[in-house]
Amino acid sequence: MPPVPALLPEHAGRVDPVADLRAAAGAAVAWLCEGADGVRVVAADGLAERVARHLLGSSTPHRAGTRARADDAVLVMANGSARRSEKAPGHLDERAHAFDEALGAALATGDVTALAGIDPVLAAELWATGTEAFAALGGLVVEESQVDYDDDPFGVAYWVVRWTCAS
Repeated sequence: MPPVPALLPEHAGRVDPVADLRAAAGAAVAWLCEGADGVRVVAADGLAERVARHLLGSSTPHRAGTRARADDAVLVMANGSARRSEKAPGHLDERAHAFDEALGAALATGDVTALAGIDPVLAAELWATGTEAFAALGGLVVEESQVDYDDDPFGVAYWVVRWTCAS
């Protein structure tokens, strides 16, 4: 789930620039919480945690964590590069599209090994935030994967992906 501030209510306006993202995020979080006793939030910083808390709402118990277990409901807050176009926050970096293509493929297929192997230096240079959180997924076995959202509004790569993992 992307930790994008536009998902927070104080950033909503008359015209919602991320309506599709908001809908996908809401549906995925509702699916995640269905039948869960609580949700482990894996987030790199306070903003990501704040977005996660908002998405989860006050009725869902959640806890921060650095490691995901197969029996956890886990919400990982991260996004791809923020350097996909001249108008992106970090302006254009020619490496961004290849980086995001590999990241998106790993998310779509549930390849936790590829996610754990993301180059942290390159991720930082491309302004991809929260990717270190993918290390918390090591050891999970993804049985099913569903991509609900894959787009780059504002020149930043965002995905909403649901995984069903073996327990």
